[in-house]
Amino acid sequence: MKVGVILNPVAGGGRLKRHWLDIGVALKAAFGDFDLRETQAAGDGSTLAMDLAANGCGLVIAAGGDGTLSEVADGLIKGAAEGNRAALGILPCGTGADFARGVGLEGNFATTIRRMAASKGRAIDAGRVSYIDDHGALASRHFINIASLGVSGAVARAVNADERKGRVSAKALFYWRTVAEFIRYRFQTVRITVDNGEPIEASVGLVAAANGRFFGGGMMVAPDAELDDGQFDIVILRAAGKLGLVRDMRLLYGGRHRNHHAITILRGKRVTVEPLGNADLLVEADGESPGRIPATFEILPGAIMLRD
Repeated sequence: MKVGVILNPVAGGGRLKRHWLDIGVALKAAFGDFDLRETQAAGDGSTLAMDLAANGCGLVIAAGGDGTLSEVADGLIKGAAEGNRAALGILPCGTGADFARGVGLEGNFATTIRRMAASKGRAIDAGRVSYIDDHGALASRHFINIASLGVSGAVARAVNADERKGRVSAKALFYWRTVAEFIRYRFQTVRITVDNGEPIEASVGLVAAANGRFFGGGMMVAPDAELDDGQFDIVILRAAGKLGLVRDMRLLYGGRHRNHHAITILRGKRVTVEPLGNADLLVEADGESPGRIPATFEILPGAIMLRD
């Protein structure tokens, strides 16, 4: 089987790149020769994944953080639509690595590679989010873990612009950026429709369509989400006192917020969020913020074969 590897050379502050000699030896021992590509700019992961799949790679390994993984998954989904199917592998190293945390990939690189080589693969779901991009055009992208809107969009932009990224722990960086953005955040009113249900009008801080369980550097926002159940866990944070919500943020790290008075958790295959009044909320998908509402989130059952 041909294997391709897509490396983000700046992931984790360049940690993957610095250890690449040892990682490459471990990959070759597990898979034989492989085709290595490096990303240079945003969006490269998707293009490179499509190219590797089209050139006969049966496994494409995303070596980087959640953003790299999301782009590679996006490319593999697009490639599969053209008849070029390839499985997805993960070598996690990034600011959040939340998807990897959700599937239990928190060991060292050698252990992760051995586990990947032994895996028979499993079909998991992915998501597609449609939104308005920063130029005012309708756009869409795939995601593999969690897409959301509200304060999370502002946090994603702040974290990605933070010069300390890669030099401090992901948990600390996300926590302090979340607190800072939440304090300045303005609750806004939206209309939320899940599948064909009755629309919900609410002033919200967050709406998350979760395929995986973790986001934001270790927050277990959707503790009951499953990657292969064909639906999202939809987490809605309604407006409430900010000081109390900041205090209760600790509950997210252990997934202990299910019964919180400001939290509603639903399940569904399609979620639409429309602005009411002057609402203008940023969208986030797998740690990147590509645009704003209105937004639609759709589940794609079994869209990715994961070797984990």
